[in-house]
Amino acid sequence: MDRNGVTEGELEGRGMNKCVEQVSHLALDIGGSLVKMVYFCGENSGSEHQQGILSSKESCGLSNGNTNCSVLRGKLHFRKFETSKINECLEFMSSKQFHRNGEDCHGASVSEKNIIKATGGGAFKFADLFKEKLGMTLDKVDEMNSLVAGANFLLKAASLEAYTYMDGQKEYVQIDQNDLYPYLLVNIGSGVSMIKVDGDGKFERVSGTSVGGGTFWGLGKLLTKCKSFDELLGLSYSGNNRVIDMLVGDIYGGMDYSKIGLSSTAIASSFGKAVSEDKDLEEYKPEDVARSLLRMISNNIGQIAYLNALRFGLKRIFFGGFFIRGHAYTMDTISVGVNFWSNGEAKAMFLRHEGFLGALGAFMSHRKDGFADLKAHHLVEQVPTKPSRNAGGCLNNSSVLKDVNENISIECTMQLSN
Repeated sequence: MDRNGVTEGELEGRGMNKCVEQVSHLALDIGGSLVKMVYFCGENSGSEHQQGILSSKESCGLSNGNTNCSVLRGKLHFRKFETSKINECLEFMSSKQFHRNGEDCHGASVSEKNIIKATGGGAFKFADLFKEKLGMTLDKVDEMNSLVAGANFLLKAASLEAYTYMDGQKEYVQIDQNDLYPYLLVNIGSGVSMIKVDGDGKFERVSGTSVGGGTFWGLGKLLTKCKSFDELLGLSYSGNNRVIDMLVGDIYGGMDYSKIGLSSTAIASSFGKAVSEDKDLEEYKPEDVARSLLRMISNNIGQIAYLNALRFGLKRIFFGGFFIRGHAYTMDTISVGVNFWSNGEAKAMFLRHEGFLGALGAFMSHRKDGFADLKAHHLVEQVPTKPSRNAGGCLNNSSVLKDVNENISIECTMQLSN
């Protein structure tokens, strides 16, 4: 069993053991809270086409007539680690021999195969550590460029990637590639960046907020006994924020404030009831605290996102980043906020690979180094494990929450210039 609670059998079931001799490209997004990893694993199609290399006839058919190339067929895999436990990431890479295989099987030199595309602040902070432990050099890629490139790739190349979520209903959105731009990309990591995207490589960071995933995790850690983001998120499932939040109805004797369009159940003040109640922290249920905290931050992000979309006349807002985690309550809160403030004119949309935009964008930067193109075919989703809880009621690390993004690989073909 590895440090993330995954057995070798489970790794093999996800196709990871087979990747030991077949990984050809790898990229990292090292943020303040999480390390996100994307790597390509070629199919093992036998000795004749080992590493997933297609026949010359197939290759030429997929490479638009360019015979000076080879084409690999395989999957993009996704994995994450806590930045505070970055040694687990290093140990995983070592166990899969990423530092030995790299791009060697495709003719790269020893120096080339020991270079990893990396983005995020940690690409600078941990550069010496990767060199010391694995002998690998981090080739730093701009963070905003990576986020936009990753989002554009998913929206244009991956089917069933974008969807809306409101009132428990998930609906996939078909993206017209000819009518994709402009849009607002809201990336919710430790903090939040809001980026107006006008095309490939054409973007502007127009706003942001320091109240993001790191805030949820940091305050949640101080206020509850949960030790990780996933545990805190899992705890919020069973919480009731109305126990702690002051509602409009609490102020108006159970009545709506209809004159300005506020229902009695609208939140007037997050954590507001704690002011008027003579209670200590220990007297509140941690699940109620987690729920209130999640709703406060989600509402705030949704409102700021819409105001920026309104500022530039944008109707489509895509939310990404590991704060969301495919969590129904988070998405519903953000969606309701955007819908309310826009009077139904704007929609919040989410991405299945929301947390890996930066890592995907860094991966796409391989195009400058002999990687000519990447074509996605369809998503491959593994059946997640059932969630379990520890003695404190928090979800265990091996829960379904942990794998919400990681269990969706993408079948694709990669074109390499010879």
